Amino acid sequence: MKIKSIMLLSAIVMAACTSKNPSITSEEWGSVDSKPVYLYTLTNSNGVSAKITNYGCIVVEFNAPDRNGQIENIVLGLESLDDYLAGHPYFGAIVGRYADVIAGAKFTLDSIEYTLSSGGHGGRVGFDKKVWDATTSSDKESATLSLTYLSADGEEGYPGNLTVKLDYVLNNNNELQFNYTATTDKPTVLNLTNHSYFNLTACKEDVLGHHVIIYADTYAVYGERGSIPTGEIAPVDSTPFDLRQWSVIGDRLPELSPRRNYDHYFCVNGTPNNIVLATELYEPKSGRLLQTYTTEPGVQFYIPVDLRNRYKSRQGVEYNQFMGACFEAQHFANSPNTPSFPTTTLRPGETYTQQTIYKVGVK
Repeated sequence: MKIKSIMLLSAIVMAACTSKNPSITSEEWGSVDSKPVYLYTLTNSNGVSAKITNYGCIVVEFNAPDRNGQIENIVLGLESLDDYLAGHPYFGAIVGRYADVIAGAKFTLDSIEYTLSSGGHGGRVGFDKKVWDATTSSDKESATLSLTYLSADGEEGYPGNLTVKLDYVLNNNNELQFNYTATTDKPTVLNLTNHSYFNLTACKEDVLGHHVIIYADTYAVYGERGSIPTGEIAPVDSTPFDLRQWSVIGDRLPELSPRRNYDHYFCVNGTPNNIVLATELYEPKSGRLLQTYTTEPGVQFYIPVDLRNRYKSRQGVEYNQFMGACFEAQHFANSPNTPSFPTTTLRPGETYTQQTIYKVGVK
């Protein structure tokens, strides 16, 4: 697989770190329902690292260098397990069984109607609130955290015993890979994503000064309430959704009405199931560049309006308005009820696969 080359670390950081092989360590981080929770640290040969917990598969930190080689955390995360247990807007978590909304919390599959516990993001106790089983490994090129979970038939209303595996791989190309697989013993629907909020200033400022590109010629049109797609796919031309050239996020928000933030699904150019460059995020002061590659048909681009007075970073920074940018690689919302959308049905004998990559560099 060839991925577009970008300028990576400063010579100082490379010289200091390349002698070390990638590694992975763990520390006890508490427990949930008597199940132990750990915080794992994956580090590559360049000093880039990610802290990930087996509670909700949450990416707690993703530490990347700026153009001067200063390594800092570029995702929104919380200090402790207790902070996550107190509730949060899916900071860094895996969302499932179904990411985004299923209209009316109901769908019909093979003439059987299923009623879900709620219509969005996997239910009341989705994958983001489960303790996953974990194994680790590393070699000269990468460090891997493998997380598995068995979702029982009927959990949150979804059919089928679903076995899910997620491999987090941090390699020496400064890519944090999300490699998903899943199988079921009964027809079901499945739509998984990661819900990391990125801030390339290391949360020193909001993301309004970040520059963004989304390689999408079309987007999903939403209804009046703004949460359920109508089924129409429209061209981005002459709309606020035309982000095919570098755009400053803060300059584009006033074009959106009535809510001045992005929370929209972009249909990525390319062929689904083949890895493509979907988005790029750049912060001029630090020089940090984040690229999203995915096999999914699209990306939900989301800017939270206001996180004030509710959360602060692991480095003690209070989160403010417009503090993060999410690039959630996934299928369309409400696909089980929209025949024109790509299917999210998984059947016995089939294997669900997805790969999404967040690659860090500088320019």
